[in-house]
Amino acid sequence: MRNSFVLKVKPFILSLTVLVAGCGKEVTPPTVQPASAREMRASVVEIRPVDMAVQIPIAGSVVAQDAVKVTSRVMGYIRDLNVIEGQTIKKGELLFVIDPVDVQGAVAQAEQGLVQAQAALRDARADFERFEQLYKDQVINRQQYEKMKLNLEVAKSRVAQAEAGLAQARGQFAYTRVAAPIDGVVTAKLANEGDLAAPGHPIVLIEDVSRLQVQTSVPETIFRRLQLGMVVQVEIEGQPHLLTAKVARLSPAADPIAHTYPVKLDVEAPGLRSGVFARVLFTLGTRQVISVPERAVVQRAGIKGVFVVKDDGLAEFRMVRTGSQADGMVEIIAGLKVGERVVVEGASQVLNGDKIVVDKAS
Repeated sequence: MRNSFVLKVKPFILSLTVLVAGCGKEVTPPTVQPASAREMRASVVEIRPVDMAVQIPIAGSVVAQDAVKVTSRVMGYIRDLNVIEGQTIKKGELLFVIDPVDVQGAVAQAEQGLVQAQAALRDARADFERFEQLYKDQVINRQQYEKMKLNLEVAKSRVAQAEAGLAQARGQFAYTRVAAPIDGVVTAKLANEGDLAAPGHPIVLIEDVSRLQVQTSVPETIFRRLQLGMVVQVEIEGQPHLLTAKVARLSPAADPIAHTYPVKLDVEAPGLRSGVFARVLFTLGTRQVISVPERAVVQRAGIKGVFVVKDDGLAEFRMVRTGSQADGMVEIIAGLKVGERVVVEGASQVLNGDKIVVDKAS
C-alpha cells in the first residue's frame, strides 16, 4: 500500500516540476511595427525677421459724401408721405405734400390784390391822360398836372407790388410739393403723415450711397503726416479684407474739446453701407518683427497656430499669438523663433505628425 502512494505522488511531483520550469522561462511578446507617418507635399518658409509698418488704428465710420436733410419751406400738415427707409429715390421724385389750404388762401388774396391794383392803375392812367390834355389847353395849372402824374406812378408801383406778392404766394404754393433734390436712398423718415411741418425741421434724410467716404478724427501727431491723395488701409465691418482709401479732405480746424482733426477718405467697395464701423490704419514708421504668410495660419480645435517642420521632417502644430496684418503677412508675437520652418501652401490639409515633403517651388 505504501508503494501505491509513492506511485501516485511521483506523477504529481513530475507535473509540478514541469510547471515550475515553464514559469521560470522568459516569454517574448510579439513585435509591434510602428505605423509609418503620412506624407504630405507642401511648401515651407523659413522664419526671418522683417520690417513691418507701425500702424495706428483710429476708429471711424462710413458716411455718404452727399447727404441731404429734406425740410419744408412752408408750415402746414404733412400729406402723402409714402416713402420708406431704404427706398431708392430719383432726383425730382415727389417725397411728400404739405396741405396747401392756407397757401391757396394766400394766393387768392394776392390775386385779388393784383386785380384791385390794376383797376386803380387804369383809373389813374385815365385821370392822367385827361389832366394832361387840360394842362396842354392851359385849363389847369402845373401843380394839378404833377399831382395826377404822381398818382399814376403810385398806381404803377402798387401793381408791381401786387404782382410780386402774387408771385411769392404762388412760389409758396409750389413749395407745398416737396421733391427729392438728389438721387439716393431714404435713410430716415423723421415725421409721419398728419404731423405739422415747420421750416428748418427735417422730415426725410436722403443719402447718395454711390459715393461713400470714411470719416474719422486724428490727433495732431498723425495729422501732420497726412497729405491729400495719400493712400491708407481701412478695415471695415463686414468686409473680409483690408481696403485701400485715399485722403480726400483735411480740416485744418481742430475740435476744441477732443483736440483732433476731422479727416475724410474716399473708399470704394461693393456692398458698403453708410453708418458702418470702420478702423483706419495710419502708418507711422516701421519695426522689425517675425511674420508668416496669412495662408500659414490655421485653426485646430478653435486654436490658432501654424505647422512647424521639425528636423526629422515631421509636422508639429504650434500655437501662436498673432498681431497686425499687412500685405498678406501676419505678425507673430509669440510661438515662433527665427530659423524655424513653417508650412505655407497646404497647411490647411496637414495633420500633426505628418511627414512633410517639401515642394521644390518653396
